Amino acid sequence: MWKSGFKWMFLIIGTTIGAGYASGRELWEFFGHGSGLAIVLFVIFFSVSCYVIMSISYHKQSTEYRPVLQVIVGDKISPIYDVMIFLYLYTTTVVMMSGSGAAGQAFNLPYWVGIVFIVVMLVLLFFRDISGLLSFNQVILPVLILGLLYVLFTFTFDQRLHLFSHWHEQFNWTAAFPFTALNVLPLIAVLGAVGNKMTSKKEIWIASLGSGAILGVITYIYNNSLIQISEQILLYEIPLFAILSNYPFYMVLFMTILLWFAIFTTAASGVLGLTTRLTGYFKLPFWLLVLVILATMIPLTTLGFSTLISILYPLYGLLNLYVLTRLLLYPLWVKRDK
Repeated sequence: MWKSGFKWMFLIIGTTIGAGYASGRELWEFFGHGSGLAIVLFVIFFSVSCYVIMSISYHKQSTEYRPVLQVIVGDKISPIYDVMIFLYLYTTTVVMMSGSGAAGQAFNLPYWVGIVFIVVMLVLLFFRDISGLLSFNQVILPVLILGLLYVLFTFTFDQRLHLFSHWHEQFNWTAAFPFTALNVLPLIAVLGAVGNKMTSKKEIWIASLGSGAILGVITYIYNNSLIQISEQILLYEIPLFAILSNYPFYMVLFMTILLWFAIFTTAASGVLGLTTRLTGYFKLPFWLLVLVILATMIPLTTLGFSTLISILYPLYGLLNLYVLTRLLLYPLWVKRDK
């Protein structure tokens, strides 16, 4: 039970902590000053949403996201959100690939080298179908979480920051809604693909509460750190590097590698959602379908990492508010229908 719960917890975290989140760019787009209450609300909304999605997926024993989506939004508009989820997974995977190119530039490598590298690694990962992703997440996600927390706590202590010094500023509490909405849509796609692998409701509780708590702690500390360097963020494609600007090179190197793994896990989750959705239409090996999908994305990576995040993420956050509302009110409308 605990092992399975942690397996799904890391899948959820790996889907959420991608290039946008781990780099700090996504957090700064939504939060910033006056967001302490917003982050608390995000933890509550996120945990409830994960529990509802996983419960439906477990009940349906689904292998792709459409059956779960139909329960959440209804039969009439589920085709619209089916298209939206597909476009979301597609474009955010492009963002992850762009993030890989940006991370490669930190090592003075050409932008395209980072993109080709992530494509090759994703294809290799899915030679074992879904099991390869689950095994990878259980190994790399604990390292990523601990590494990110180490850097953020080190920065907090070095700068003598107070974690609750901005708690009286709560004017941005509404940011919790679009930020959570942005992050639940890919979870429908990913968790909807593994419903047939869940075995009990207890592991759903562990995954939902554990992922919400971990992401809440990281988000709060990260946002508090970004507030202190707000004037420098405009100078950096990746805000995390602004935090690391006065640290030794080995620390920058270590976090760049972890950032790439964050990018990789979210790209892998996006590819999982896309591929499981398309397997019924194309009789190709799983890894080959992954390769074809990624090949179509490469031209779009020329748009740039921060540009893609600043345009797409707030847009998706607003469009997905209906899905979030349905998830949060799920117990009420299910009881009404019965």
